[in-house]
Amino acid sequence: MLLAHAHAPVQAAVFKEAQWQSLLDAGKTDELERLAQSRLKQQPEDSQGLVALALTSLDGADGKRMDGAVRSMQQCVERQPKEAICHYALGSVMGVQAMSGGMFKAMTLTGKIKDSLTRALEIDASFFEARSALQQFYLMVPGVAGGSVAKAQALETEIRNSQPEHAKLLRARVAMQENHMADAERELLSVKAGNDTTLQADLRQSWTSLGMYFSREKQFAKAKAWFEQLEREQPKQAMGAYGLGRVALDMSQPDEALRQFERARALEGADTLPLDYRQGIAYQDKGDKPQAKAALTRFVASKRASPRNIEDARKRLADIG
Repeated sequence: MLLAHAHAPVQAAVFKEAQWQSLLDAGKTDELERLAQSRLKQQPEDSQGLVALALTSLDGADGKRMDGAVRSMQQCVERQPKEAICHYALGSVMGVQAMSGGMFKAMTLTGKIKDSLTRALEIDASFFEARSALQQFYLMVPGVAGGSVAKAQALETEIRNSQPEHAKLLRARVAMQENHMADAERELLSVKAGNDTTLQADLRQSWTSLGMYFSREKQFAKAKAWFEQLEREQPKQAMGAYGLGRVALDMSQPDEALRQFERARALEGADTLPLDYRQGIAYQDKGDKPQAKAALTRFVASKRASPRNIEDARKRLADIG
């Protein structure tokens, strides 16, 4: 519910150590997890180590791991109540729990998610990761459960002067929510992310959302233009090529889709994307059953596979036989 990519780990500048942050941004969660476990053996209550384990638990939405992460973050909050990252990580993990656990689970967690993110922002008003997640909460949750476009707008207004580039991104999200796509385009094109990895990641997410919107609306030229622009803006990132592959699939061009997905594999962030799943679909569209079966089988075995995509992949494997 709250994350930049439901299938991906949190992309946020939450770590004091550049190496840890770099691993998180690149989706190299296995290595980050090893570093965190090593740290916690020496310092069991280290907030950075605890948060790292919690955020790496989001890979694949493993229920038991996330339950453990929630308990760990609750302890982090209790022991270090003024550590904004503990509240933020708790809200983030519960957000993925809510999204993957069905409607009843979501309804039981929404209040706790909002409280955790709100508290993180109260502790540190400049903590954009928490502000960004809280805004997504307000935009995605129904009003009866705490959602509010007005509150989402207020989060942007509060930082219009202190964080103007970040505010543009938040305005773009509100515009997309209200189907004001021209306004969203204008705001996103004006954002200057610089070297801010958090803003880059959120911008990548919003850019992708807009590109996929145009693809769903069969405005393929516009969709391709957005992903091509994303490639120019962030050439080392896999999302541009991945998005172009998704558009090619929507255009019934499986060969082009496969070419783009292979390009994406060699770029940063590829590990966080369901490339095997999308390649399996492309091979299936081509009528290449052996290749489709191999790709979908790899995807189902992946710990990062989201429940929704796994269900569809299994149906496709059953159809292939």
